[in-house]
Amino acid sequence: MFFLLSKILDAVLLPTVWLATLLLGALVARQPRRQRQWLRAAAGLVLVGTNPALSNEALRAWERPAVPLAALPARADAAVLLTGITDVGRWPNDRVYLHAGADRLTNALWLYRAGRVRRIVVSGGGGGAAGSEARALATLLGLAAVPPADIWLEERSRNTHENAQFTRQLLARHPGLDTLVLVTSAFHMRRAQGCFERAGLHPRLFPADFRSVGRSLTPEYWLLPDPSALEQWSLLLHEVAGWAVYKARGWC
Repeated sequence: MFFLLSKILDAVLLPTVWLATLLLGALVARQPRRQRQWLRAAAGLVLVGTNPALSNEALRAWERPAVPLAALPARADAAVLLTGITDVGRWPNDRVYLHAGADRLTNALWLYRAGRVRRIVVSGGGGGAAGSEARALATLLGLAAVPPADIWLEERSRNTHENAQFTRQLLARHPGLDTLVLVTSAFHMRRAQGCFERAGLHPRLFPADFRSVGRSLTPEYWLLPDPSALEQWSLLLHEVAGWAVYKARGWC
């Protein structure tokens, strides 16, 4: 039931759904004054929703900041890489398809190659015919010459709460792992950090996959509408709502 409700909430929070609702309201309104009200609301939503400066600034405020390698422990026991970055339904399924969050994988690999972590724990189920997402990413890590002994898989989790709970269970079978580095998208790090701390794990944070960009003083940044701003708002609203639901359930 929780997963069904979360999907419904995702749809309700989409700015494009709001815009369609406002335009439909204008279409069915019988009084001209009501029509103008609906249309003004739709125009306001378009102005705000397509403004790249507003969406970018909001996303910058939510994302966890980048962490220099020098700020991490000399060599942590493991990096915990959260999945959710593969397109498991694509065909042919004889390869691994990555989407916009691929920086999670490359950053975890960077930590390993830089000698900042001894191993990589890949956490995430939810795979397709080819297996779990964790196993798919393990395949790519193997192609990057990470030894199988240094790749640990947690393949049962379906969400961030379960990522933390099942990772804790996995690590409990390997006493002595004291220092962890959590690798996930910068916009997702608040929720992930809360879940892992609730599970009794206190990892260092290494945000990846930044969706915001640096500020600009150009007129285009502040005034020119950009449809990609709607995608930023959708991402941010989805994550803030997810974080709030997790808080209410005591998961983070």
